[in-house]
Amino acid sequence: MYESELTKFMREFLKQHPEEVESQRKGRAIWWDKTAADRSPAPSMRHAPKAGGNEHTFEPAGGAEHSFGVDDNTHLKPKA
Repeated sequence: MYESELTKFMREFLKQHPEEVESQRKGRAIWWDKTAADRSPAPSMRHAPKAGGNEHTFEPAGGAEHSFGVDDNTHLKPKA
């Protein structure tokens, strides 16, 4: 099984310095291992942005059927 030089070094270093493992645990506890009581309270959602989707309405993009307005020359139909 392949093991990089860095991994080999770290394994050997931690064997020689077991106090580093405890230091790692303390460091992790400072930043990550927290109970709900230790964490800061969740911010109030009173000023949170509202869920959206309807703020903007856009004209559909597409072919010629969307490029022109209603034909206003309907009164000029040729006589059949």
